[in-house]
Amino acid sequence: MKIISYNVNGIRAAIKKGMLDWLQSANPDVICIQETKAQQDQVDAEVIKSAGYPYQYWFSAQKKGYSGVAIFTKQKPKHIEYGCGIKEYDDEGRILRIDFEEFSVMSVYHPSGSSGDLRQAFKMEWLEAFLNYINQLKATYPNLVICGDFNICHKAIDIHNPKSNANTSGFLPEEREWMEQFINSGFVDSFRYFNQEPHQYSWWSYRAGSRAKNLGWRIDYNFVTDNLKNRISRSVILPSAIHSDHCPVLLEMS
Repeated sequence: MKIISYNVNGIRAAIKKGMLDWLQSANPDVICIQETKAQQDQVDAEVIKSAGYPYQYWFSAQKKGYSGVAIFTKQKPKHIEYGCGIKEYDDEGRILRIDFEEFSVMSVYHPSGSSGDLRQAFKMEWLEAFLNYINQLKATYPNLVICGDFNICHKAIDIHNPKSNANTSGFLPEEREWMEQFINSGFVDSFRYFNQEPHQYSWWSYRAGSRAKNLGWRIDYNFVTDNLKNRISRSVILPSAIHSDHCPVLLEMS
């Protein structure tokens, strides 16, 4: 199975930039989308269906034009779970999960703390709640693939200038410590399972020509539970897709 995670930074804008043509070409079985910035009725379901995805699931934020996640899939899942059951997070449209027979796939969009102290505090509370939620979920759904924008670089290798960003949201010591906790709770960072090279990023600022210079951050991940790691056959970043300030990340499993 081929799974792609993609923060599209507004799905309507991404579609105008040719995202659906790209999607047909990339042809994943499942695409997990973050930052849809749209309600389901604002996007034509038929154009997504004609790209090969008859099963489309959306979990949008209450606030229009903000946050939101979606999953499009070729194969019908046996169950769809909207949100995590915590209202303040579900109102922001941050978690969506589909269950297949052999494993579950989650699209998650972690909050950004870059706008200031209030949202950073919200992010840290969310991270604690998310880890608790996942630990409980694994008891019932032990085979998890968690895809999405975590808004955290795990290690210095994952960011273009670790020294100057040491006190920047997304690379704070407490965020990186949380990422360590999350992985140690039983997850594999599928990209790093294969690739230990530096300068591998999934997000670039729109400022100062960052993408052309590859001054980026790796904040988009495809995690799998430890018990699925032997099924990972490939995990790569797809920087040539340019519909967003993020690029897609791909996971292939047997």
